Amino acid sequence: MIPPGARVLLRAAAVDFRKGPEGLVSLVRDAGADPFDGSLYVFRAKRADRIKIVWWDGSGLCLFAKRLEHSHFCWPTAGSHEIRRSYAQVMALVEGLDWRRVRAVEARAPQSAG
Repeated sequence: MIPPGARVLLRAAAVDFRKGPEGLVSLVRDAGADPFDGSLYVFRAKRADRIKIVWWDGSGLCLFAKRLEHSHFCWPTAGSHEIRRSYAQVMALVEGLDWRRVRAVEARAPQSAG
């Protein structure tokens, strides 16, 4: 489904959800980004109950879409045009959870006995 480790960019402002993959790629290009670099580009509908994610997987353009039935997606404020998020944060967002509560955990080296 959604490739782990990919760079993820969220568009803060809502977009017209009648747009298909090509229309969303046009928005990515208009923002000055390369839609074919393997990054995930995440868009939301006006009511924030729907999201679409578009990315190039190396062989074709992929589109993921989700609609929440009884809730809305937690979305960053529209302060900047694009916002970078970690893969874990995006997966929390896709599940309808508050992605702001997801933090990176530092890997610790095992302590030696003695």
